[in-house]
Amino acid sequence: MNEDSILKDKVILVVDDEPDVLETVEEELDMCLIHKATDYDTALQYLLSYTYDIVILDIMGVNGFELLKNSVSRGFPSVMLTAHALSPESLKKSIKLGAVSFLPKEKISELRHFLADVVLGEGKPVWKKLFDKLENYFGKRFGPDWKEKDEFFHEFEASLKQDLSE
Repeated sequence: MNEDSILKDKVILVVDDEPDVLETVEEELDMCLIHKATDYDTALQYLLSYTYDIVILDIMGVNGFELLKNSVSRGFPSVMLTAHALSPESLKKSIKLGAVSFLPKEKISELRHFLADVVLGEGKPVWKKLFDKLENYFGKRFGPDWKEKDEFFHEFEASLKQDLSE
């Protein structure tokens, strides 16, 4: 089963204050029904008015973490897509607030691949797959020992391994 068929007709909310990012995501996900919002208030109205298969949220410029709380409380699998807030701290906060994935905007051309994992994971977090795919990328961006520097990531990775063995 290919990514296009996995994502076909999925209803996705994309929130970003940069219109070109919204257009790029819409082009990448042309097999989906896309709702777009460029600000917090519009996004919140969408979250309260519709049901989504996936919600994609920027962090900066749209109060993404507050939107994440709302999205998760409504049961929508939520993915953080960011450039400026790409840091271990933002990744940790995304995990703690219930995001199922966290993607750098630099990887937007691979969005279908990552979102197919989310759909196949039935809305459950796909952190193990994400860390496997982006291990080198995160290592270059955050430093080779970024996970070891923070007890949270050390414990989180151990819990991911534990989940797989059960």
